[in-house]
Amino acid sequence: MSGHSKWATIKRKKGAIDQKRGKLFAKLSRQIEVAVREGGSGDTSANATLRTIVAKAKAAQMTNDAIDRAIKRALGAGNRTDFESVTYEAYAPGGVAMLIDILTDNRNRTASDVRAIFSKLGGAMAEPGAVGWQFSRRGVVQVDGEVSEDDVMAVALEHGALDIDRDGATWRVTCDVPTVWDLKAALESAGMQVLEAESTMISSLTVPVTDAAVARSILRIMDELEEHDDVQDVYANFDISESLLEAASQ
Repeated sequence: MSGHSKWATIKRKKGAIDQKRGKLFAKLSRQIEVAVREGGSGDTSANATLRTIVAKAKAAQMTNDAIDRAIKRALGAGNRTDFESVTYEAYAPGGVAMLIDILTDNRNRTASDVRAIFSKLGGAMAEPGAVGWQFSRRGVVQVDGEVSEDDVMAVALEHGALDIDRDGATWRVTCDVPTVWDLKAALESAGMQVLEAESTMISSLTVPVTDAAVARSILRIMDELEEHDDVQDVYANFDISESLLEAASQ
């Protein structure tokens, strides 16, 4: 199992997403506000970034009222906080590359917090560009593996899929970001169970991890980063077997 999408799978199996739904919604609200301000519009038809984030929020079962409140805050209705977007680059144990997307109102505080997490758990911050070059943004849809490859391919290739491959117990379908939600809807309309759909960063390189202690440290870093209010997304290029990932996540 590799990287960010598989970390999402483990969280889903543990029920962590449901347990932390309030924190997830707070982060999505922050992303919506920033998308409105940077795009100059609260209209999803005129703001492509906002459209993508609203689709992500709806997929996470965020209510329309909550989405509308975030848009109104960004447009100046009610209290608002100006957030700065920052991406940190780092190495986890085993040479695993990580990108950390941040939205913060205090860059120095957040940088110190993130550095402390890596220092405590055996990783290190990297210079800008040290790992970012290997990541590119893609849409990823995880489909239940009980469906045949031919069935997935028949629908996916008609709706913008770039690649389809086996990923443990699921099919992993990649596409360009603007098509991810249409692709998800098409697969669901064809009766397939979509387990996850997201806009994510995919690395062109993977780092195999076979040591349980190293795997456990990587997952602890992922977990602590995602617990931080300012951290919006964490991307990594680890490749860990399903059995080791399950054992290390206990």
